[in-house]
Amino acid sequence: MTCITRRALGRTGLGALAALPLARAARAQGTAMKMASATVNDVQHEWLRRYDAALKARLGDRVNAEIYPASQLGAIPRMVEGLLLGTIESFVTPTSFVVPVDPRMQVFDAPGLFRSPEHLQRVITDPETRARSLALLEGRGVKGIGIFYNSPVVVLSRKPIRTLADLRGQKIRTFASPLQTRPMEHFGATPVPMALSEVMPALQSGAIDGLLAGIPVLSALRYYDVAKTVTEIHPAIVISVFLVNKRWYDRLPADVRTAMAEEGARVDRDIFAWTTGAIDEANKAWTAGGGEIVRLPAEEQERMMRELSVLGEGILGTSAPVKAEYEALRRAAERLA
Repeated sequence: MTCITRRALGRTGLGALAALPLARAARAQGTAMKMASATVNDVQHEWLRRYDAALKARLGDRVNAEIYPASQLGAIPRMVEGLLLGTIESFVTPTSFVVPVDPRMQVFDAPGLFRSPEHLQRVITDPETRARSLALLEGRGVKGIGIFYNSPVVVLSRKPIRTLADLRGQKIRTFASPLQTRPMEHFGATPVPMALSEVMPALQSGAIDGLLAGIPVLSALRYYDVAKTVTEIHPAIVISVFLVNKRWYDRLPADVRTAMAEEGARVDRDIFAWTTGAIDEANKAWTAGGGEIVRLPAEEQERMMRELSVLGEGILGTSAPVKAEYEALRRAAERLA
């Protein structure tokens, strides 16, 4: 019995010694972090690259991030589901695509709220406003780490839109937010909420006539091969958020959580100059690819913004929590104008 016990202990000891290098290797590999995006070679992709580099510089291999752009982990609704379930640790997306998770997220699409990209940047980097915005989804199990300027909204269509009347009868892909669908209905178009990964084939087949997006995405994905005319309607400015699964985040060591939050804030501040330059380059790439960029006549642009501001206030006022969030954001926008 004693011999058996010693042999057993010997085997156990050898097994433990053999396992030590594996345990050390596992620790060295750090925490895995999939970072997903529907877009590629745009501000969202660049944000992920910069954030990855910042984490590596600060934490070494304690967090091992892997970037999956261009919907490699699924269409936008699937990535949102993965984020909520924790099968995807993090996801960057325009705020509109998480409106189904919490309707308060639609406040960032309010027409005319931000007077310029610079005004928007002042608002979303304001410490009080930023903290409030990033906390909106925590009750749904999602924590915000970053919030940043993406691009003004434009409309691409196979049938050129040179006046508001040209929208009538067109099927336009929108983000999944009432503040994108209702304006299209208001001007006689049919809104078609759709994930970005589904848009190109739908446009090629004629299932849709055009789409709302930012010019960097359109240029990066060479949409000028299918449709040529972009109209700078700019009813609102797209804001993107970088989100992580809160259960996963809360299990991380405290210093890792601190580093992730602080580096997210730094990347938000630093990327603004890159984004404005990227929009200029995207406009040049669009015309170099044979595309055309047009604007509505000034009087029509003014009329559109007047009508959309009234429409937006009506939509945002139908729910008390949404209205309260909009009022808080509006006060911040007025204070930082």
